[in-house]
Amino acid sequence: MADETNLKLLHQEFLNSLKSQRKASATILAYGKDIDQLVSFLMGLGRKEIKEVTREDLEGFTTKMAKNGYTPKSVSRKINSIKTFYRFLKSNNHITVNPASEIKHPKYEIKPPRVLSKMEYRALRDACRKDIRTYAIVELFLQTGLRIGELAALTMNDLKDKELIVKDANNGHVREVPINKAAKLALDEYLKTRPQTEEPVLFVTKTGKPLLIRNIRTSIDRFFRLAGITDAKINDLRHTFIAHHLAAGTPINVISKIVGHKRVSTTEKYLNLIKENP
Repeated sequence: MADETNLKLLHQEFLNSLKSQRKASATILAYGKDIDQLVSFLMGLGRKEIKEVTREDLEGFTTKMAKNGYTPKSVSRKINSIKTFYRFLKSNNHITVNPASEIKHPKYEIKPPRVLSKMEYRALRDACRKDIRTYAIVELFLQTGLRIGELAALTMNDLKDKELIVKDANNGHVREVPINKAAKLALDEYLKTRPQTEEPVLFVTKTGKPLLIRNIRTSIDRFFRLAGITDAKINDLRHTFIAHHLAAGTPINVISKIVGHKRVSTTEKYLNLIKENP
């Protein structure tokens, strides 16, 4: 029975369960990393069986994360992972008591989405215009509201004449995202310079390898600096797309569908930003 309740085995069983539910690969990766950190911490305490783990052990892990420099938001996300892991354990009868159920999240301020002003919008486009690949990426973000994981996963086959076939980074659902003239022109220019490669991914490096999320983020951050845009992150381009289209009068349900929000209420929250970003 000991092997069946071994922490590492249960960790793998949890990941297999997520895969069987067809959770997005990014979600599985995040849960996997969080629980792997937890398991390493618990084994460092001498715990090998899940039933040996106490609430104090779990709180010790979150305290250690905070001391190691993780932000309250990051610690809160790890607590979510722990709670999900323990709900799995309980539902599969690996435990009878759930020590994670009463762990409290740290308090932190949720900042409103950062929306680029029209001046910042133009400055970013101007800053990266000579970098054809980055310009195409920026245009796609600004004209479609894609998530960074969705853009990085795009393949040549996903690029149609007037739309993109996008696999939702959160739930794996497929949606059609229209591309306007500006995005189409930027993509066409990029495709003229795209290295010849058998790699199906749309955006590739100079050597024809897939352009990774971290590569995309580093590049955009660089052009934020060159454009003089402060306190902005790559996901703010998605926020900008949503807010600007709502301000222009595009129906909320249309925007919600394009960006892949599960609920229209998520899109409605951006209405509060319109008056702040004329």
